[in-house]
Formats: sequence, C-alpha cells, structure tokens
Amino acid sequence: MPYTNAAPPDAPARLNITPLLFVGATFSMSMMAFVALIGPISRELGVTTWQAGAAVTVSGVLWMALAPYWGQRSDRAGRRIVLLTCMAGCAISYALLCVFMEWALHIVPAAIVSFIGMMIGRGAMGAFYAGVPPTTFALIADHLPPEKRAGAMAAFGAANASGMAIGPAAAGLLAQVSLTLPLFVTALLPIAVLALAWRVLPRDSAHERAPPQKIRFNDTRLLRPMATAFCAMFAVSVAQIVVGFFALDRLGLDTGAAAQAAGLALTSVGVALIGSQMLVGRIRWSPRKFIRVGCVIGAIGFASVALSTDVATLCAAYFVAAAGMGWVFPSFSALAANSVEPHEQGAAAGAVAAAQGFGMVLGPFVGAVIYGFGPATPYLLAGALLLACAAWPQRR
Repeated sequence: MPYTNAAPPDAPARLNITPLLFVGATFSMSMMAFVALIGPISRELGVTTWQAGAAVTVSGVLWMALAPYWGQRSDRAGRRIVLLTCMAGCAISYALLCVFMEWALHIVPAAIVSFIGMMIGRGAMGAFYAGVPPTTFALIADHLPPEKRAGAMAAFGAANASGMAIGPAAAGLLAQVSLTLPLFVTALLPIAVLALAWRVLPRDSAHERAPPQKIRFNDTRLLRPMATAFCAMFAVSVAQIVVGFFALDRLGLDTGAAAQAAGLALTSVGVALIGSQMLVGRIRWSPRKFIRVGCVIGAIGFASVALSTDVATLCAAYFVAAAGMGWVFPSFSALAANSVEPHEQGAAAGAVAAAQGFGMVLGPFVGAVIYGFGPATPYLLAGALLLACAAWPQRR
C-alpha cells in the first residue's frame, strides 16, 4: 500500500497560496510572450525557422534535465531559498535576454550571433524555471494535508494557464509599438513578483531538512504519476504542434484562416484549463479518481478532433480535451505528493516534473512524424495513451 503522508506536525494548518498564484501566472506569461514574438523577431534578425524552434525547445530540455536536481535541492536546503533562487535566476536571465534582443534588432549582427544569444538566454530561463513548479508543489505538500493538495495545485495550474493565455495576447498588443516593448514589460513583472515572494514566502522552519534523498525513476510509488505526467504532456504537446496543419489539410482552410482557427482552438484550451482546474478544489475526489475521469474526458476530446468538420467542432473538441487535462495535471502532482514521505517531497515533485518535461520535448517531434500517416493519427494516439492511463490498475 503506498505511503500517504500528512502535513508535518509543526507545519501551519493553512498556507496562503495567493503569492504562489502570482508567481505561476507571471512567469508563464513571460515565457509565452517570448514564444509569441520569436517568429517576427527571428525574421528581422535573419534567424531560420529551425533555429527559432531550437531556441524554444532548449528550455524544455533543460527543464526536464534539471527539475529533479532542484526538487532534491529543496529537500536539503529548504523550499524558500530554492524557490527564490530559481525565480531570481529566471527573472535575471529573461531581462538579459530582452537587452540582447534590443541590441540585436538595432545592430542586426550575424544570424549565428543572434541564434547563440537566444539559445543561451532561453536556455538559462528554462534551467532556472525548472525549479519553480516542483518546489512550489513540494511547498504545498509541506503545509497542506493530502485531501487539500490537489485543489491547491490545481489553483496554481489555473494561474499558469491564465498567464499562458494573457502573455501572447499582451505581446500582440504591445508589439504594435515595438517588437521589444512586450519583452521589457513582461521582464519587469517577474522582478516585482520576486520582491513579493521575498516578503511573504514562509520560512523553512516548518520543513524538516533531511539528508540528500534521490528518488529513482523506477520507484514503484511514482510510476503512475510519472507515466500520467508524461502521457498528459505528450498529448497536449502533440495537439499544439499539429492543430495548424489539421486546419489546413482536414478543414481545407487557407493559411490565414488556418492560423486563425489554430488560435481559436488554443484559446479555448486556455479557457477550459482555467475553468476545470478551478473546479478541482470544489469536488471532493481523490487524485486517482480525478486522473481516471480526466483521462477519459481528455481521450474523448482528442478522438473527437478526428471527426471535426469545421472550426466550431474543432474548438469544441479542443475544449473538451483541455477540460479533462485540467483535472489530470494537478492530480498527478498531488498523487505523487501523497505517495512519498515528507522529506522526499521535493525529489518526488522533481521526478514528476522531469517526466512531464520529457513529454513536452518528445510530443512535438512524434506528433509531426506520425501526422504523415493522416491528420487524425496524432489525436488518436493521444487518446489511446490517456485511456491507458485511465485503465491503470489500482494498487491495494
């Protein structure tokens, strides 16, 4: 029977997660604002499409590689110091990247110089941001009992989703003045949130620091949350990368209309994620039940994309899929937290974050490859993986 821990006896009964919500929303908004602007900026600098894609992908690779390290580090050094370090590193890296972009757009150096600068800046952001989600989830697990963790983690996920929706929209509005104005605006916000976190994050006195703990990826306690994290992120990444192609090939739209359809579909995803994750704290289900039901709903949504015949049905299918994923994402984090002991919380959160990052890295590649077998194939694969997660046998 998996170990289900309670909050440490000397921890406060309640944790004010409002500052953590600002952290999630602000940093995800900054990350997505850069993604929204990298295309036009790359054209100005003469950077090729694959180079721009590599600059975005490198952050996911480093996130996957370093999330376990930051999680284990928070077990040893404490949540507060690690979270503040990661936030500061990400904020400074982003500010320096914005300065570099401003310089490059005025000087227009050789394309290879711009490419290297973007790789270093974006890579540093990913390396430091890799510690923010696992340390935040470990902090929640430190202070809240098992039955309240999924709701708090879902609130953090909803804040991230809102930042992902606001970031590109704000970038598009501010870019009408200057390509770099959105970058500088979104670079100031993480610094302000860092100052807020410095003042309000709880001290580590309630966290019993332990000797170094390293959780193996074949730890039977974490197989289900790690597998679910990978499959969920894989499915979402596949849906993000192929939606534009699906609108072109299956719906028969021209390039402009296809881009608009893809934008509407992804907007519906953001709305569904926010709404469904806000419900998690109001429904008294176990993380396992949220995963089962959420995976089934997500699978139905992804499979329904294969039946889409117009933009409305495409957006509806994406909405249903995202609604299911909104229940799955916080639940595998809560399940991992409930399966390990208090001094392993950071290591467990880091391992799950690494599995999630692996899905984010592998999904776009696999989705693009199997799309060649037919526009519906990536969505059917995503649905099949989610059904497999839903059918995971229960441990007694």
